[in-house]
Amino acid sequence: MSRKLQLQLFLLENLIWVIVFVFFLINALFTPRFATYDNLVNIFYHSAIMSLLVLAQGLTLIIGQLDLSIESTLAFAPGVAMLLAKKWIPGGIDPVTCILLTLAVGALVGFFNGYCIARIGVNPFLQTLSMLIMLRGMVLFLVPFSIFPLDKVYTYAGQARMAGNIPVAVPIVLVVFLLFHIILQYTPFGRYFIATGGNPRASFISGINTGRMVIYAFIISGLLAAAAGLLAAGRQGSVSNSMGEGMVLLAFAGAILGGASLDGGKGTPLGMLGGALLLGMISNSLNLLGVGVNLVYATQGALIFVAIVIDRVRVKVRSYLLHQEQVKKLLSQEQQDGRQAVTTA
Repeated sequence: MSRKLQLQLFLLENLIWVIVFVFFLINALFTPRFATYDNLVNIFYHSAIMSLLVLAQGLTLIIGQLDLSIESTLAFAPGVAMLLAKKWIPGGIDPVTCILLTLAVGALVGFFNGYCIARIGVNPFLQTLSMLIMLRGMVLFLVPFSIFPLDKVYTYAGQARMAGNIPVAVPIVLVVFLLFHIILQYTPFGRYFIATGGNPRASFISGINTGRMVIYAFIISGLLAAAAGLLAAGRQGSVSNSMGEGMVLLAFAGAILGGASLDGGKGTPLGMLGGALLLGMISNSLNLLGVGVNLVYATQGALIFVAIVIDRVRVKVRSYLLHQEQVKKLLSQEQQDGRQAVTTA
């Protein structure tokens, strides 16, 4: 493979960071107060929750599935944990156990989704759509009013700040993305994970337990959605039944923009981080420009459309580049064979 082709494929796979850089430059020049330190910290902070949902959605897309239930899991997991801590268990439970319980509830939701899809054969769209509706209904029933106050330990990740007035949520999210990037790129588990999404049949024939990998993907997705719920509850200092509403489709757009594909087997966590940051910058820019709420909503819809188009264009351009490279090799081989035939004659 030529260096030119390697560079083209690299830029194609990391297209999101080019878009993020260009978008940042444009807004730094034309949007008032966009490039200030406080506003940049604000973008990272307000992107933290969406980032975890983007990662959750992106990982399920990599394995060739889809998880629509993450926005309801975001509210359901901390809601159940807080009800156990404050109402259902006499004497309550300590905040650290409450945090672990929140994550466990998210993982259980993910396990249920994964088991139904991988073992029973339920369509992932219908399975996760039903969970999206069911969990939201349960949250509305169980948490009719906001639960507050929350313990400081429980709200620490979403509320506390460190040196430089940087929210603790920001480094937590960055570490999570870095951890998953290392796992996917440099471990056997990551290779099995990506291979399952890229070609499930070949992966199964080669000995990978593809069903188990799908279950793992949904457990991780549920876990990340619950962690996003922890940050959301911490940021607002309460648990409400509206947490996470309307975020799943934007998470889908962020994952696709970040390099995940509807075809599965493609994408990196760091690319998805770029997708989440782009969503955060667009939202922040529109707010600073004083754009109306309805137009912001329309912009979000346009983003989902753009993400799908970019996904298709990226696949076609990649196929075209690899095809052209193959044609060049064949032509070069034919020319060499022709010269050898002339020399022999």
